[in-house]
Parts: sequence; structure tokens; C-alpha cells
Amino acid sequence: MQSLLPQAEALAALLRARSETVAVGESSSGGLISASLLAQAGASRYFLGGAVVYTKQARAGLLGITSADMEGLRSASEAYAMLMARRLRVRLGATWALVETGAAGPTGNSYGDAAGHSCFAVAGPVEMSRTLETGSADRVANMRAFGAAGLGLLGQAVGDG
Repeated sequence: MQSLLPQAEALAALLRARSETVAVGESSSGGLISASLLAQAGASRYFLGGAVVYTKQARAGLLGITSADMEGLRSASEAYAMLMARRLRVRLGATWALVETGAAGPTGNSYGDAAGHSCFAVAGPVEMSRTLETGSADRVANMRAFGAAGLGLLGQAVGDG
């Protein structure tokens, strides 16, 4: 997490200065994004909440995403990440929502994605999504890379917003 702190610090300062809030939904980054944002002084001014949404049960219970909502979607895709981000933003009343979903490794996921695959989405005044392929099976390194990419995408969106 230490390597994520400078990115999170810059984001925290921007969110505080603009009186904006963020909610985070993570899967393969395992809470690193939330932890890095919460490690900043004054986090209660901008961080509304976060969840590690790692299973279908968590998706339904925490975000209220049903099987019908998933019709035509698959997990670990940009479309699914955007659905989660939009839902999370509304449920928590956040200015911004950031979501990460993927396969940290050491193996791929059941959808055919290789280890090191992750999709990100930001919902807010600006919406954007991105896919990262690290090409690595190193679970911990991928989790760090996913955290950095998620924070980077949020920074890009907030900067454009």
C-alpha cells in the first residue's frame, strides 16, 4: 500500500478542496484503494465508504445488483465495472464512485481472463473506464498495480470533472 499513498494524497487534497466525495468498490485490489484513501488526514471529509465486492453474494447484498441486472454482462469487464460504479455512486450519494474488478492471480478467472487482468470505471460528473493487462501472475504485484491504476483513473476523472 505504501506505493499508493502519494497518489491517494494528491486525490484527497483535490477532493477536499472541491468538497467532493468518493465511494470505492473493489475486487482484485482487495481494499488497497480504500485503504490508501483512508490513510490520508481528513478522509472523513471525502471518503463515504468502500466495499470489497468479491462474490455474487457481495454484489447482490452490498450493491443490490441482481441476476437480471447482469443480463448480457460478465464480471471483470468495463461494462460491469461501470454498472457497479453507477450503482455505488447512487447508493452512497457520492460525487464520484471508483470500481475495480479483475483477476489478481496466480491464475486467471472463470471468464477466461488471464491473471493480471482488471477493469476500472469511474462514475460521476465525468464517466470513464479502462482495462489493464499486466501480463503477470504475481498476485501481490497485480493488486498493487490495480490499486495504482484505479487511483490514476479516478485522478484523471476528477481532474477532468
